[in-house]
Amino acid sequence: MGYPVRGGPRDARGEEGSILPLTIFYGFLSLVLVLLVVAATSLYLERKRLFTLADGAALAGAEAFALEDVLLGAGGPRPRLRSPAVAAAVRDYLATAPSDIDSLAVERAVTTDGRSATVELSGYWRPPVLTVFVPAGFRLEVTAVARSVFF
Repeated sequence: MGYPVRGGPRDARGEEGSILPLTIFYGFLSLVLVLLVVAATSLYLERKRLFTLADGAALAGAEAFALEDVLLGAGGPRPRLRSPAVAAAVRDYLATAPSDIDSLAVERAVTTDGRSATVELSGYWRPPVLTVFVPAGFRLEVTAVARSVFF
């Protein structure tokens, strides 16, 4: 009175080797995931480098005033910036700052209120691996604002 037992060693039903396609698929998926994380990290770091450079350039632009341009008011002394001086200071800063950002360009270096310097930089990011999918990369653009204050 025995019933056949399912799942025993004799009930293989030809499933030999069926784990290999799953292993290959998960290996491929893992590789794609690792490459995406590497690309995203590279993009994030490149944007941070560009922003750090723009921040330094904005600080240099905010200090681009002569002593004759300091105004004495009720709130104390405050510098008066001019856009040509800000742009010249930003150009000088970028000429001496070490940078290997691809296609670095100053989009804007101005003062909008006479007290703060606004610097907008752009550059290109290219993925470190598998540039076939995004050969031209992405254009990155950052804006930094700095202000000189007397205490």
